[in-house]
Amino acid sequence: MIVVLISFREPPPPRGRLYSLSAPERKALEDYLSVALDAGTIVPSSSPAGAGFFFVKKKDGSLRPCIDYRGLNDITVKNRYPLPLMSSAFEILQGARFFTKLDLRNAYHLVRIREGDEWKTAFNTPLGHFEYRVLPFGLANAPAVFQALVNDVLRDMLNIFVFVYLDDILIFSPSLQIHVQHVRRVLQRLLENCLFVKAEKCTFHASSVTFLGSVISAEGIKMDPAKVQAVIDWPVPKSRVELQRFLGFANFYRRFIRNFGQVAAPLTALTSVKTCFKWSVSAQGAFDLLKNRFTSAPILVTPDVSRQFVVEVDASEVGVGAILSQRSLSDDKVHPCAYFSHRLSPSERNYDVGNRELLAIRLALGEWRQWLEGATVPFVVWTDHRNLEYIRSAKRLNARQARWALFFARFEFVISYRPGSKNTKPDALSRLFSSSVASTDPEGILPEGRVVGLTVWGIERQVKQALTHTPSPRACPRNLLFVPVPTRLAVLQWAHSAKLAGHPGVRGTLASIRQRFWWPTREHDTRRFVAACSVCAQTKSGNSPPAGRLRPLPIPSRPWSHIALDFVTGLPSSAGKTVILTVVDRFSKAAHFIPLAKLPSAKETAQIIIENVFRIHGLPSDVVSDRGPQFTSQFWREFCRLIGASVSLSSGFHPSLTVKQNGPIRLLVASYAVFLFATLRLGQNSSPGQNTPTTRFLRLRPGYLLFRVASGTSLRCSHLSSPSPASPPLRLLSNVASAPGRGSGLHFAVIGRRL
Repeated sequence: MIVVLISFREPPPPRGRLYSLSAPERKALEDYLSVALDAGTIVPSSSPAGAGFFFVKKKDGSLRPCIDYRGLNDITVKNRYPLPLMSSAFEILQGARFFTKLDLRNAYHLVRIREGDEWKTAFNTPLGHFEYRVLPFGLANAPAVFQALVNDVLRDMLNIFVFVYLDDILIFSPSLQIHVQHVRRVLQRLLENCLFVKAEKCTFHASSVTFLGSVISAEGIKMDPAKVQAVIDWPVPKSRVELQRFLGFANFYRRFIRNFGQVAAPLTALTSVKTCFKWSVSAQGAFDLLKNRFTSAPILVTPDVSRQFVVEVDASEVGVGAILSQRSLSDDKVHPCAYFSHRLSPSERNYDVGNRELLAIRLALGEWRQWLEGATVPFVVWTDHRNLEYIRSAKRLNARQARWALFFARFEFVISYRPGSKNTKPDALSRLFSSSVASTDPEGILPEGRVVGLTVWGIERQVKQALTHTPSPRACPRNLLFVPVPTRLAVLQWAHSAKLAGHPGVRGTLASIRQRFWWPTREHDTRRFVAACSVCAQTKSGNSPPAGRLRPLPIPSRPWSHIALDFVTGLPSSAGKTVILTVVDRFSKAAHFIPLAKLPSAKETAQIIIENVFRIHGLPSDVVSDRGPQFTSQFWREFCRLIGASVSLSSGFHPSLTVKQNGPIRLLVASYAVFLFATLRLGQNSSPGQNTPTTRFLRLRPGYLLFRVASGTSLRCSHLSSPSPASPPLRLLSNVASAPGRGSGLHFAVIGRRL
């Protein structure tokens, strides 16, 4: 008789909670304890340990007793009993022509707990405290102990005509007559040791059998097609989104496929929005060739239980997908071992996101149990649902989760969170059934003849048009439209600023948006938009004093200490220039206009203003800009910090509040655009001198030119001009009053200049 030793690290096993039981469960508990006590498999206990005891429903409605041994398993020293390698079966199967596969029923009650260790298996019930004398279901070392038991029973037959892997037994023989004798000997030995097989899962006297994920026959060992069936059955893409999903899956393995770009070229061409999506013969050929490459070497590798596995899982609204991977010894890269996908049943589709992801793990571990249960190194499960990282230590589980937790107890693994953006391979497999699943939208109850028309908002058509280029994420509710980034501002303006909207508050604006639209940051963006609305700020009263218009920027005290930057884009191309960078001195309103071929990056913008502005006027103490990517980047903030300038960004959502909409700035841009492009059409090169005419003819008020305010002297534009009178050592230009009309918002200015 084999006995099992349970040794663990300090501290002793934690005590589990006492579960409340319903009336039927209490009756089932009484029956279970009565039978187990009479059989001698359990005895009353006074152990300091105690696991929780509860019931879960089987598919037939009966109750199965379960014991929560997670605390005990966490501190149990794992039994590293060696498991046979499938690669070692090549030699011993040479010459075999007939095969029988047996699947053993669990016989843990035949394994005795070592005397003195029984107290560690104690469990709590409302009817008392008990402990096991035999190996209970759910202990971490149960699979390894069962392997040792079967090996001892069949030891004189092992590797002669029997191959054993956990509860799977393979019998092989060179002829049918000899094979019948071998099968009879094995079954007789199992019967003598009270080991029984599951007849419905056995195969007798066959020329080929599927065993541990491989097809074994007289020709040798081949890969089981079921391992890659999920990829082989991948349907032909019917839309650009479905094709992008397939290519996203394929892209992860492109380094293993020779000339991947050339092979996938007909498919890649169809992903362009400028190309009509029309499936061709060349696209079908590339699609079939890529699927064939995915399911053959060198991509697919044979699983090796002596090295760590990685299980990637994901779930969608219609299915679950998983990939079993392992790092190859030949190139030290992670290769797939098998693929798996499963269509969700109608009841499974009602699961919440967390339970669907947990179901994906349950199905994947069950699919590859023969490798994962006997793995000598704990494997890793990657999921994009962060809460599942703590499922194995959860204090409260529902009946379904408790049943799955009992199944997980036989495996040694850790769940690791991986963002959905990096978990696209199993995600693609989980969505294979999307196009074939019937719509679950409610049907209309009015006859067609009674329906006059449907109300469709214009903004809804705009969003649907944007969705042709951007697929909806999995998290978007099925009854709402996902709003891509480029159209979110339009949706916010429709719900808040439109004529019929009436500028409601945050709740009212959100209520309108929630009727039809969704995006991840919907609530946050709505609050920011409403808070930045100038109309609401000027007209609505609240608990605090009215805010009025947005506060103007502080008045600078000297020229070029505070500057404003912006880009003018969309101009007609002339000499290759289509963009103007405007650099405005907020004190004098003088400006530099720098023509560019394209929008520069943050680093290029910094180089441009160093060469054209800082070189002439020195370093500023504050830089104002809009929220363009150049000015919100980390590089730009670090650049301004190094030159000692603060960064000021304009208000979001309301471009009319940015610096470029100020009256003098608008006039500067218009004047310079006319001058610059007229000059460029004449073939002249742009130069810093082109800033001069535009600056000269812009006035703060009659008699005060920008150049005079910025420099303290008049600009000499011609040899006929009269020279300015000599300036005193300190000249003050004061009381620069605002001109009436549209210039009334300008500030008073005082300029001091030392000669």
